[in-house]
Amino acid sequence: MELKTTMKLNLNDTFAKNLPADQVHLNFVRQAENACFSYVEPAETTEPSVIHTSDEMLHALGISKKDAEREEFRDVFSGNTIYSNTKPFAMCYGGHQFGNWAGQLGDGRAINLFELNHHKKQWAVQLKGSGLTPYSRTADGLAVLRSSIREYLCSEAMHHLNVPTTRALSLSLTGDKVLRDILYNGNPAYEKGAIVARVAPTFIRFGSFQILAARKEVKNLKKLTDYTIENFFPHLGKPSKESYLKLLKEVVAKSFEMVVHWERVGFVHGVMNTDNMSILGLTIDYGPYGWLEDYDPNWTPNTTDAGQKRYKFGNQAEIVFWNLYQLANAIYPLIDDVKPMEEILLDGKETYERKHLGMMLRKLGLSTNTKNRKDLIAELKGLLHKSEMDMTLFFRNLSTYKSSSPSTFLITLPDMSYAENFSVFDTSWQEWFVKYDQFLVEDNNVHRVKEMNSVNPKYVLRNYMAQLAIDDADNGNYELIDELYSLLQKPYDEQPEMDKWFVKRPDWAKHKVGCSQLSCSS
Repeated sequence: MELKTTMKLNLNDTFAKNLPADQVHLNFVRQAENACFSYVEPAETTEPSVIHTSDEMLHALGISKKDAEREEFRDVFSGNTIYSNTKPFAMCYGGHQFGNWAGQLGDGRAINLFELNHHKKQWAVQLKGSGLTPYSRTADGLAVLRSSIREYLCSEAMHHLNVPTTRALSLSLTGDKVLRDILYNGNPAYEKGAIVARVAPTFIRFGSFQILAARKEVKNLKKLTDYTIENFFPHLGKPSKESYLKLLKEVVAKSFEMVVHWERVGFVHGVMNTDNMSILGLTIDYGPYGWLEDYDPNWTPNTTDAGQKRYKFGNQAEIVFWNLYQLANAIYPLIDDVKPMEEILLDGKETYERKHLGMMLRKLGLSTNTKNRKDLIAELKGLLHKSEMDMTLFFRNLSTYKSSSPSTFLITLPDMSYAENFSVFDTSWQEWFVKYDQFLVEDNNVHRVKEMNSVNPKYVLRNYMAQLAIDDADNGNYELIDELYSLLQKPYDEQPEMDKWFVKRPDWAKHKVGCSQLSCSS
């Protein structure tokens, strides 16, 4: 049902106007060839209600708080009504999943409502969990409350951590029940259905190019690449072989920059398939993600990846490199020259290594003079891992370390560790801090504390925190969602009234479902 609304949005649809549409307009699962998208409307929900909205994103889209409180807003962003003069659609893309080509994937549970332009910024708005699309495969296209809360809170939290990310506008209940097997162990149960309205300049992925290349639809591949340059990388110049190479170079740089930020704050994406890689270098698709508690480069939050550990924390840069190679292979027909593409990829990896080193030095409050400091960092990573040190607590508290009284800080280390036998690491830590002291004296940086606290967050969305909010929401209490949302808008601020969240993961959460590893079930 189309809505005549008082909510006035500055529509500026570009994707559907410039790229080929699926010629079949019926909504059933199929292969959509010679198409970048399929027109499809969201499924109507039984009793939608808005749980939370992002004031920042309301403002960014030109929606007033008053509008957000109206039924019109609820109905549009729960999928019950179609905004006037718009045609929702689902995007077609493919991808490699866990290293294997999966063929056509697409927006299986996301439907793009429209694009708009506000204050000269372009935004695409889509609903996640809004029903069946031609790309749903064997699924139902719906989402449940627990995964929707996690995406809503985390995407906004990541933005305030200064990590490139998609955004979230609203979180709604559908009033419907959704059947899910949370552990994939043959015990499905009904859960509350929910929808996240999420926002980005575009939701184009690496897989958007891959599917066209795999089908040898070179004409459409060129259309998509040209569209991407013209709308999101116009500074690269008119589409040509040269601008295609420049595009690859920018995507390489943005993707590695994203991963350096992940490493800085201890974020693990969990499912870095090529269909979950944004062409803009944004963190996208918050599925089984997680935050490092004890510093473990081998940890993955994804139960599906528990054996292979392909997407573990310490492997994320390598996976981005692998994924970028797949993107390069996809756009190769437009360039037809391997050497410059390989040079771009290898240069990007070298740049990543320099940026990673610089990031670690900033976390330590040291200058970017790297002489003899790589060894200090390598030794620190090993100690953090062996002594099961809480990453967030350690780096945030490190700004309080004073060379004049090292013992004052050293005696606090056991309180930041999950190790039961921390005392066996005492000597190693004392020796490391002697070396750290030498560099601090050499740098003599009077702004060290301020600079360290600007890159080492005090608050992140630990899995147990999100799970507490989920448990409360399941019982109809949304106050904790609002508390965490507010907390995570200022993750680098002290917020002493919120110190209860600046603690180690509680013992009860170590093995609790939703607090350690998660499945892709949503």
